[in-house]
Amino acid sequence: MSKKDATAFAASLAATLMVSIVVFQAGDGSHAAMPADEYDGDETLIALEYDPWEIMPR
Repeated sequence: MSKKDATAFAASLAATLMVSIVVFQAGDGSHAAMPADEYDGDETLIALEYDPWEIMPR
């Protein structure tokens, strides 16, 4: 998926599951999102990380 779509998906997923989500670039140049604790790939490919506790208003 595009980086824009992956970013929107990651924000929604982080708010729904209340876990940190990473957006990373796959080998073919596309982007994907998954829970940060499940990501075991190259850390230099991580485009951004959403922490739901930082994006939630207090």
